[in-house]
Amino acid sequence: MDTEKLIKNKIREIPDWPKKGVNFKDITPLLQDKNAFRKIIDELAWPYLDKKIDKIVGIDARGFLLASALAYKLKTGITIIRKKGKLPAKTISQKYSLEYASNFIEMHCDAIKAGEKVILVDDVLATGGTMRAAINLVNQLRGKILGIEFLIELTDLKGRKNLRGHKIRALAKY
Repeated sequence: MDTEKLIKNKIREIPDWPKKGVNFKDITPLLQDKNAFRKIIDELAWPYLDKKIDKIVGIDARGFLLASALAYKLKTGITIIRKKGKLPAKTISQKYSLEYASNFIEMHCDAIKAGEKVILVDDVLATGGTMRAAINLVNQLRGKILGIEFLIELTDLKGRKNLRGHKIRALAKY
């Protein structure tokens, strides 16, 4: 079975969550299947197997799950971007908007050194607001973004347009 079909077979859709009109894509059934999880991590990793990556950047919170396994597979470090107020040391902050809310994300000021090569990872590309804010944080720390990886992309929300100028890949599209 190809990766996209595998993902779509494992994703559970929750209508009207977290608010009416949102059709939430629940990735937990996919993560619970050890063979499916291994396959998606292998698929996320393959374009970078021959590249020198310094860090994988995971986005709060489901992005952490993918980023951790990907960092292990690529033998690299991981850094995290969290919602405001969740990191203990000095941070930089960026506002973002989702299809149903807005908030701030933060990253530790020392999470990425200038010139480090990074891959950004999250579970879903929707409007692109969260990832655009994450890109801005990495750029503030002068990291070099080699790619942006998503498990799934909601194409109707046209999030790619907010991420122009970057290599973007989603393993499945809705």
